[in-house]
Amino acid sequence: APQKMTVQDVPRAFPTVDVPDHAHYTIGVVILIVGITGTLGNFLVFYAFCRSRSLQTPANILIINLAISDFLMSITQSPVFFTNSLYKRWIFGEKG
Repeated sequence: APQKMTVQDVPRAFPTVDVPDHAHYTIGVVILIVGITGTLGNFLVFYAFCRSRSLQTPANILIINLAISDFLMSITQSPVFFTNSLYKRWIFGEKG
């Protein structure tokens, strides 16, 4: 049976760098702030679009499309990045 190859079998496949703990925590806090701001801001754009009839124009549909995409990115990626920054490594396993 063929053997499964892992990252450890390939030298320098994913080089690592020693980063101070405070750098991980600082980046984690910044990502948390960006995630919260992005989530709230894009939700408010979507809310205003739905509530105001004058904003519902074909041109604004593109803006709403971007706001929804950014909202989904904020709620899915910021928590993952923040959590990994706190643990200072990838914690979601090989499948994650």
